[in-house]
Formats: sequence, C-alpha cells, structure tokens
Amino acid sequence: MRDNNPRAIESFVHSAKILEETSDVKKICRYLPILSLPLLCVPFASAQSSVDFMMGFGTAHDSANSSGLDNTGLGQCTGIGSIVASTGGTCESTPSLGGFFLGIGGDVMLWKHIGIGAEVNFQPAKSQLINSVYGPVDYRQTFYDFNAIYAPVNTKRMTLQLQGGVGGARTGLSISSSTCVGSACVTQAEPVVNANHFQVHVGVGLSIFVTEHIFIRPQFDLHYVPNLTTQPGFGSNAVPEGTVWLGYNFGDRQ
Repeated sequence: MRDNNPRAIESFVHSAKILEETSDVKKICRYLPILSLPLLCVPFASAQSSVDFMMGFGTAHDSANSSGLDNTGLGQCTGIGSIVASTGGTCESTPSLGGFFLGIGGDVMLWKHIGIGAEVNFQPAKSQLINSVYGPVDYRQTFYDFNAIYAPVNTKRMTLQLQGGVGGARTGLSISSSTCVGSACVTQAEPVVNANHFQVHVGVGLSIFVTEHIFIRPQFDLHYVPNLTTQPGFGSNAVPEGTVWLGYNFGDRQ
C-alpha cells in the first residue's frame, strides 16, 4: 500500500509562495457580477450592437524553470539528476508549459468599433509536474481575462479586434496515489492546492465570416503574470498563446 503525503506537498507549495491569492485576484472575483451586466443588457441595446459566442482550441507556452524539484522533500533544488543531501531524494526537472488548450469566450460590441469581452482558456487534461515518491504530482493551467475591445476594422466579411484587460492565472495541483488490497488496486487523484495569480492580458484577433453569422478567428494573446516564476515549474512571467476560435454572431454588424 502506498499513501500520498499532502502535508509535504502543501509545505512545498507554501515555500514557493503559490498559495497566496493576491488582493487583485480577489477584487476581480468580487466584480464578476458587474462585468456580466453588459450581457444582460444586450436585448435592450441599440440595433447596432452585436454579440459573439465562441469556442476555441490552441496552445500556450512557457519555458521550464532552471531549478528542479526534490522528489522526496518537494523543495526546489539545483543540479538536475543529483541526490539532495538533506532528504536523500532526487532533484528532478520540471516540464515547460504547452500542450492542448480549450477556450470559451464571448464579446459584446456596444458600438461599431468599441466593445467588451471575456475569455477562459484551460488545459482539459492534466500534465505531470514531477514523479514524487508519494505519487505523480500533476497540474492543470487556466487563464481567464476580461477585456476592452477596439475594432479598427469592422466590415461585413471581417473584423480586426485589439484586446486589453486583466484577469487571473490558476494552476491546480493534484497528486495521484494507488492503494492495493491483495490484487485489487485503486488509483485516485486528490486535489492538493491551487495557485492563483493576477494577470494582464493583450490580444489581437481577426474574425473571418464564412457565413452571415458564423466566423473563424485566429488570435494571438500574451498573458503577463507577475510572480508566476515563484511557483514550481515555470521559467517566465510572460506566456504567449495562440487560439483558433469558432464563433457565432448575433445582432447587426452593418
């Protein structure tokens, strides 16, 4: 029988300062109902307003941290592959951020060139951070943001959007463990802790309408997340992301 050790994980996370939810993130959550009001006002907006709902897929990238993690003490270490003298564990490397991301988003163009929007991009599948002596430590990354939108080009066939706003970045950590009684084994993933950070977001996207209401939008985003490198694994506070959105437009775009 092998049991996980969540206290060791939590101690490691505290030492890396990723349990700290900044006041900025809390303020964003507090104002979420206000940010949703424009959506409620859409039916009462002028005939010139339009609404987009989208689902997307893409990827985000961040380099791996130059330091590693002790697979026994779960503390940061140097010398990948070396033995950590204080615990007897091995200093393991952490992966870079990448892989498949899903996205859900929407925006409201209150005037022809000015609007607001919101997006969330997340990893549908977990990725392994390290393989500790307590079991694999996995993570799932999420980015969410609320933006002002300027559309310098807004025609019947295409719309160019420039976005800027704020939001948050969330890293969810879990540990998988196996418990066996005889030949019967059960493997389960137990959430351990979440890392929450404030982020600043900018993006540019080009909506190409394939029908009157259906569009495809290739989009490039940059998430700047202060203190992202203080948590395990990531080597930069700047995270570029590319997404292809498939959306449906309601309203008048003329």
